[in-house]
Amino acid sequence: MTSNPASIDPARYPRLSRIDSPADLRKFDESELPAIADELRAYLIESVGRSGGHFGAGLGVIELTTALHYLYDTPDDRIVWDVGHQCYPHKILTGRRDSIHTVKQKHGVAPFPKRDESQYDAFGVGHSSTSISAALGMAIANQRAGNERRVVAVIGDGAMTAGMAYEALNHAGGMDPEPDILVILNDNRMSISENVGGLTKMLGRMTGSPTLNAIREGGKKLLGDKNRAPARFVRRWEEHWKGMFVPSTLFEEMGFHYTGPIDGHDVKALVGALKLLRKLKGPQLLHVITTKGKGYELAEGDQIGYHAVSPFDPDQGVVSKPGGAKKPTYTDVFGDWLCDMAAVDDKLMGITPAMREGSGLVRFSREYPDRYFDVAIAEQHAVTLAAGMACEGARPVVAIYSSFLQRGYDQLVHDVAIQHLDVLFAIDRGGVVGPDGATHAGNLDLSFLRCVPNMVLMAPADENECRQMLSTGFRFEGPAAVRYPRGSGPGVAVQPTLDTLPIGKAQLRRRGARVALLAFGAIVPAAEQVGAELGLTVVNMRFVKPLDGMLLLELANNHDGFVTLEDNVVMGGAGSAVAELLAAENLALPILHLGLPDAFQHHASREDLLAEAGLDVAGIRASVLARWPHLAQPPRQASAG
Repeated sequence: MTSNPASIDPARYPRLSRIDSPADLRKFDESELPAIADELRAYLIESVGRSGGHFGAGLGVIELTTALHYLYDTPDDRIVWDVGHQCYPHKILTGRRDSIHTVKQKHGVAPFPKRDESQYDAFGVGHSSTSISAALGMAIANQRAGNERRVVAVIGDGAMTAGMAYEALNHAGGMDPEPDILVILNDNRMSISENVGGLTKMLGRMTGSPTLNAIREGGKKLLGDKNRAPARFVRRWEEHWKGMFVPSTLFEEMGFHYTGPIDGHDVKALVGALKLLRKLKGPQLLHVITTKGKGYELAEGDQIGYHAVSPFDPDQGVVSKPGGAKKPTYTDVFGDWLCDMAAVDDKLMGITPAMREGSGLVRFSREYPDRYFDVAIAEQHAVTLAAGMACEGARPVVAIYSSFLQRGYDQLVHDVAIQHLDVLFAIDRGGVVGPDGATHAGNLDLSFLRCVPNMVLMAPADENECRQMLSTGFRFEGPAAVRYPRGSGPGVAVQPTLDTLPIGKAQLRRRGARVALLAFGAIVPAAEQVGAELGLTVVNMRFVKPLDGMLLLELANNHDGFVTLEDNVVMGGAGSAVAELLAAENLALPILHLGLPDAFQHHASREDLLAEAGLDVAGIRASVLARWPHLAQPPRQASAG
């Protein structure tokens, strides 16, 4: 972690400046918790304004985080955070206050809970809906070990829309003996964009019923002690009455004792509820209502825009940077292509697992709302939904992050590829992603996709080629995937046409001599620069599967060796496909495989990570010359391909 902390100002934060750990927090009188929460919120606004990072979700759990660390004996008691971008307040209270401004930076604080960063991060998380399963596993292990450690799962920001959460609830609620676990449902009706689906509607009806809430509150005042016989009777009657308004007994029917909903921004109410629940045995569920972006008016008013931010002045809010037109990102290229293709093919359907903004479907959702499907945080369902659509003649496009597709891999294989269905996967954030770290890195996809039969797999070298590949995959009869990186490309102008590319044909970018650089996707521009410097052949491979075998065999006959380049792990990646092809042809040509190492990426900028992996111009040149030192001699005359 960074060794350059920024000390907190005790004058502005008289209480928070004295909290270096939850043990310090517990020294304060309970009456001071609201003031501590106010200071924590102000400090979070200040620090994220300085560093950038996830913003709105953390503001929504200030009071909850304060109450949890005040009442539970962390780190011995376990708090498992779901959708880890809620964790910034937690990190501030658990020894990372003075370094929180380094979040997402190289050697800085991780943007999500990370076990090897702090003993207070009980479980690492980046993807959603894992907290209940993990917390249940901890509770079972503690129970068998005979200790009294308490375990709390905090699930929110849309994470309760994923099936894995219900698998865990189903398991926990049916166990004998019952596990001691508290699940806190942080209900803010948001993920990155608005929550969707039946559960969201159900919770909305529950929390929005004035009649039910009036009856509940009036009954509490009238009956007093909950252990008195009349109160116990009315509590049973209440559960029946709730079922007449909304299916809020869902959690109780699954075996959880339900408490709530309560105001998640009322520290006193939270402390009171948690004090009671901390003493209870068995599966408990506390439902709290919060507001994403709470306490920062601009974030409350634009919860989508303030989900994650670049550095900004809290007094002014996020403002657009001045300057001319920026280069379109690959995500922009996809979003425009999707709308253009939808205009000419009414069979196109757009599917996203709760990533409308991140995957570039905002415009499509507005222009083609009847063909837009946000399935919430349910990647498995998204893929099989597409398979079902394809069975009936539709042409679905699944827009999904590379690391999120890992969660739907079985469905890709079993439901799409085996049945050879016409589904296009538009895979964003492929390869090196950067600041979000290992949980969001797309460094495995070429390996796990190229081994799937019936799959066509493409990686564009530039923006226009990305558009062409999307059209190619969409028109292909069978499953296809276009895998592109985060951010912008080399700046190639995007043509408005919907042209396709010949399947499995590479592009000779430069005809040189001695060694051929075979580059896949985003590494092509760097390979071209090295090829020009050293007089080498450069090929934009375009297709990871199928490979252009004819061109590769031709080049193998008149070159001394190959260099494969990819921003994917070397193991099982595109370079391995080239080696397999040569081996099958009994060709013993020297090959240098350049790609990502056999390790999970840490958080840093994309440029830093590429340089560390030796995939920038300097790194590629050095690796090539280390393998073939004679290439440092002046090259023979070369011609453009």
